[in-house]
Amino acid sequence: MHRILAITNQKGGVGKTTTSVNLAASLQATKRRVLLIDIDPQGNATMGCGVDKRTVQKTTTDVLLGESDLASALVSVDYSDFKLLPANQDLVAAEVELMGKPGCESRLRDALQPVIDQFDVVLIDCPPALNMLTVNALVAAEGVLIPMQCEYYALEGLTALVNTIEQIRSGPNPQLEIHGILRTMFDPRNNLANEVSAQLIEHFKGKVFRTIIPRNVRLAEAPSFGKPALYFDRESRGALAYLALAGEMIRRSEGEEMPPAVEAVGT
Repeated sequence: MHRILAITNQKGGVGKTTTSVNLAASLQATKRRVLLIDIDPQGNATMGCGVDKRTVQKTTTDVLLGESDLASALVSVDYSDFKLLPANQDLVAAEVELMGKPGCESRLRDALQPVIDQFDVVLIDCPPALNMLTVNALVAAEGVLIPMQCEYYALEGLTALVNTIEQIRSGPNPQLEIHGILRTMFDPRNNLANEVSAQLIEHFKGKVFRTIIPRNVRLAEAPSFGKPALYFDRESRGALAYLALAGEMIRRSEGEEMPPAVEAVGT
């Protein structure tokens, strides 16, 4: 498994934050040391972890602007043992302030270096845009995890993201690669979803996770309680799917041969 993963897709509403929070909790449940970085001005991952984005003392903004070291800005997450670098709307102003400054695209990577050995996995929840904040995540990351719904417009957005990844690879981060594509909010009764899923598997082959995240009410409800689904309703289909995803990622990292992705697994 790549140690630092940017979870991104410039299309909104595809399950980036849901994946970030629930994957962090699921990986921590397997005894991995996990850091979740919220680099989205909406601060949804922060709130989804039960941390009030309006009252946190230090945030990703302070780290990117050099006003705090990363370790000092971390907070602990209730119900789980993973760490969170919180974010709020101050990131909007921070992005503007960063533009044009030397090394602006590598601020997050540089800030991570002193603490990286303290964690087995770092997950970065990105905003739904290909902006300087997302670029910082991609420059810091070793791999990109792409959550996406299996619908027509998602394919167009995926093409733009792949192009961006290639640009980052040819510049500040030659090691960056697609870690995996995760099919989210999947309904196997939808013919279009199955068609798009088949196209993904054909084009990206082994990059598509076998695990599929289904549409699940409990997954949607959990953020309003400030908990990952694993600690809100452990037996829900959504919580079990993210546990399965964590297991699949771990098995991949250990070199276990995985069968190709298919339509019905995880639904």
